[in-house]
Amino acid sequence: MTRSPSPRLPRPVVRRLSAASGAGFALVVALAGCTTADAGSGAGDGEPTRDSSTTATSAGATPPPTAPATTVVDDPELDAALAALESEHGARVGLSVVDTGTGRALEHRGDERFLYASSLKALAAAALLDATEPADLDEVVTWTAGDVTAAGYSPATSAATGTGLTLGQLAEAAVRQSDNTALNLVVEHLGGPAALDAALAAQGDDVTDVVHGEPELNRPTADSTSDTTTPAAVRGLLARVVAGEWLGDGDRAQLLEWMSGNATGDALVRAGAPEGWAVADKSGGAGPVRNDVAVVTRPGGDPVVIAVLTTRTDPAAAYDDALVAAAARAAFEAVQRG
Repeated sequence: MTRSPSPRLPRPVVRRLSAASGAGFALVVALAGCTTADAGSGAGDGEPTRDSSTTATSAGATPPPTAPATTVVDDPELDAALAALESEHGARVGLSVVDTGTGRALEHRGDERFLYASSLKALAAAALLDATEPADLDEVVTWTAGDVTAAGYSPATSAATGTGLTLGQLAEAAVRQSDNTALNLVVEHLGGPAALDAALAAQGDDVTDVVHGEPELNRPTADSTSDTTTPAAVRGLLARVVAGEWLGDGDRAQLLEWMSGNATGDALVRAGAPEGWAVADKSGGAGPVRNDVAVVTRPGGDPVVIAVLTTRTDPAAAYDDALVAAAARAAFEAVQRG
């Protein structure tokens, strides 16, 4: 993988937005499973048509308010609902959700580790936006057919081998199309998995353990934390994005625009969200693992950030979209109960 030389600049000032960007937004972020495309197995997440009214719009015109302190509270009704889902689906469910207006957070296995699979792609895109200036995203990156073969599912980069894509296009492909080669190139630009791990640690996340690129990151390692995270850790990172504590206005808007164009999560958090709540997400999945990261706009209310990470207990079982949707539905009901 090669790229034309470009200076590395520390932080963005203003990010250019595509014509699809709207004006003003509120957001909710949810993490839960992805698809086979996310797993790097070669079978892709499709991009089905969906009602645009369910997609969060984004813009950086209005800075977010200062986030209140987060307080994790007990919700026995939510715990019971998730325990029942675990029994019904033969799975372990991790969830962390916070109402950014009040700081009230709910968790189930919030500090337990799960493979993050392709949900990492949203965090890698955030780290890239944070580490670059707008002009850097116009840098053209090239790769080989062998890079695509090694990475697995790569719908955008496989079509552009030989011509290359810009860094911005690669980040967009990683988030919107779950392109594996695109993720590897973005992470390489950052300095490799260890550099992405350090970027997350700089945001206060000393839990997420970034070790491998695609497709290796989808493979669990016995007695190792490699390529895992916790629902609470991911929720914390995404809450920092929502609050403007990680990315500036333009960069935050750009990331949410990319996540709003991601149709791979239609059967996940979006399927569990109340009517009228718009969801911008990044799915992830591999084998028995199903995750989804999303930003959900609640009409007339503050953003809600949610992380749902699931793993079937039978390692030979396929991941379960319905489980993620049901867990998200239970979480949103708990948020609405207050």
